Amino acid sequence: MWGDKRYRSFNYEMKSTFDSKVIKLSLDGGFTCPNRDGTLGNRGCIFCGEEGSGEFAASRCLDISEQINSQKQLLSKKWDSGKYIAYFQNFTNTYSTYEDLKEKYYSAISQDGVVGLAIATRPDCLSEEVLDLLDEINRKTFLWIELGLQTIHEKTAGLIRRGYALDCYDEAIKQLKKRNIKAVTHIIFGLPNESKEDILSSVKYVAATGTWGVKFHLLYVQKGTDLYEYYKRTPFHILSKDEYIYLIADSIEYLPQDMVIHRLTGDGKRALLVEPLWSLDKLKVLSEIDMELKKRNSYQGIKYQKS
Repeated sequence: MWGDKRYRSFNYEMKSTFDSKVIKLSLDGGFTCPNRDGTLGNRGCIFCGEEGSGEFAASRCLDISEQINSQKQLLSKKWDSGKYIAYFQNFTNTYSTYEDLKEKYYSAISQDGVVGLAIATRPDCLSEEVLDLLDEINRKTFLWIELGLQTIHEKTAGLIRRGYALDCYDEAIKQLKKRNIKAVTHIIFGLPNESKEDILSSVKYVAATGTWGVKFHLLYVQKGTDLYEYYKRTPFHILSKDEYIYLIADSIEYLPQDMVIHRLTGDGKRALLVEPLWSLDKLKVLSEIDMELKKRNSYQGIKYQKS
């Protein structure tokens, strides 16, 4: 239904939109986070390391144009041609002054070959002024905003120090949709003490929001994070590869067919990863998800029920 996949992948959507391979260039805008600068907390979310979620982003010592050029050069070894999405990844990328954000966003979208902009942020960092800026940029380029929801369960949200309530996410989605700005929602599988039913209830909730896309993440226990210290003190269940694959296949079935799946698993940093070590073979995990869907004779949306 979607090329060679049984789900609407990011690659399929980008090729359909741009008639070309689209490559994300991970950038570091030099931003911080209200969960780190003392506004909400000082140590970030429990799973967050010193580099935020952008261990593979360009260096913040470079300006935006230099970062884009360095990322193009780095990724040219893997893809020798294509169009580019400038992706502000590290920390909270709407958490600065209007002037700073505008300068960095416009610098990114003005670079050769850049056809779109992706901005990772928090639902509680979308002021009216920022939303107006995003609305302006959305009229000039292909834009989406990534929101780190992770879970709908308030007990887990408190444990991981997310720092905002579920209704804040709901309001962010509402405000983005009002401006016709695409949103991508992040969900983490394997958070401490969450059951299969807990995880799938988060997936079903997000499926009903009308978010344009989703990113499914496997929880990594990595050295240098508070999660690692928590895990040593209070060991919790780590998803096995089979458990993760079955959960992902179940989740795909519950998503509407027009929702874009940006990620099914991720890349932990090999030198820092403690658990789960099976996740290091990303290609095998992706292949086994495909095989599981084929074995079920299943596909995205087969169990989706519009509310």
